[in-house]
Amino acid sequence: MVSHSESPKEDLSAVALEHTIDEANALINGTSDVPKIQELDASKLVVTLADPNARQVPDEATANAASETICTDHMVTVSYNVESGWGIPELKAYGPISLMPTASVLHYATECFEGLKVFRGFDGKLRLFRPNLNAKRLLMSTLRIALPGFDPVEVEKLIAKLVAVDGAKWLPKDRPGSFLYIRPAVIGTQPQLGVQAPKQALLFITVSFMPRMDSPAGGMRLHTNPEDMIRAWVGGFGYAKVGANYGPSLLATNEARARGFHQILWLYGKEAYCTEAGASNFFIVWRAKESEGGKLQLLTAPLDDKLILDGVTRRSVLELAKARLAGEVEVVERRYTIDEVIEADKEGRIVEAFAAGTAFFIAPVSQIHHRGTDVHIPLGENDSGVYTTKIKSWMKDIMYGNEQHEWGVVINEE
Repeated sequence: MVSHSESPKEDLSAVALEHTIDEANALINGTSDVPKIQELDASKLVVTLADPNARQVPDEATANAASETICTDHMVTVSYNVESGWGIPELKAYGPISLMPTASVLHYATECFEGLKVFRGFDGKLRLFRPNLNAKRLLMSTLRIALPGFDPVEVEKLIAKLVAVDGAKWLPKDRPGSFLYIRPAVIGTQPQLGVQAPKQALLFITVSFMPRMDSPAGGMRLHTNPEDMIRAWVGGFGYAKVGANYGPSLLATNEARARGFHQILWLYGKEAYCTEAGASNFFIVWRAKESEGGKLQLLTAPLDDKLILDGVTRRSVLELAKARLAGEVEVVERRYTIDEVIEADKEGRIVEAFAAGTAFFIAPVSQIHHRGTDVHIPLGENDSGVYTTKIKSWMKDIMYGNEQHEWGVVINEE
């Protein structure tokens, strides 16, 4: 008889990701035993400027009414090969990229991306908002889907260079209070069918117009997801910004919009825990039950189960609330169910709610519809709750230079 000692169970994805992160850090720090390949190096950027008169800058309304996303004059691209590492970064005219029909990204969802904005301040300066967090999250997402690692600082530098070149023309000083959207992405480009980690990849960065979505008339209306659909699951990749998180959600979102709602409030598990509002983090301000102390709370879902994205806006909301609303509002990150929300509504304990993310920024929520039950959430003056307005105002001041803050990274324009 052969006896087998019981070995501890391993979370293979978590272990693999941990190993990959360790290897990436070792390469960045120069302590790896792996044969040296070229790391991503923004200092080697080759700049080829487009004809500045070839394209005119539309006004914001015209740009956002177009049938395609309007991008600025330039983009950044840099390719990767497993044998040689990262190639020479290029800043060149915005235009098509070339892919073979058998490219990994087109078949196996080896794609991830980021989203951040560049702001034209009321002081005339260009600013990024906490770009280091986006660059670090891009690395995490990249490694989660077996794409090549990089030093996030180098991605920050490439982003800064791109907006420094295009900022003056596409976000001119006579448009203070405006922004452009930055989209870094990494895709697997190896032209070979077969489920495998791609040996070739492409990092590219574009800058474009994006509609303002933070003030929907009458507030954002949410419809909970159908019982047979979920956005993410424990052990999955809801915490990574990969394209595979978004495509499968569109069917339910389209149905919700057809019913007059803006987004889906995604629930999870038989308990129906509240997770995200569309692709944004969801917050609710309510009073706890008297039996639980009756405190005013700012509540949102936690990160520890890796169901939701560690949003930069989410993190900033929490940090500002803890620092500036201390003693007034208790900040709580925990699991909570839709039944708790409905109960709080019946008991008159809901104060306000909002969704937070790069695209929607901070958008007040006025309604949640769940299985025939409607929760109507107070909005207050100007269709926004008191705390929603405060937090949103604090963040806008940092983004647009009304408050000098370390989160607002000033860009030296060219």
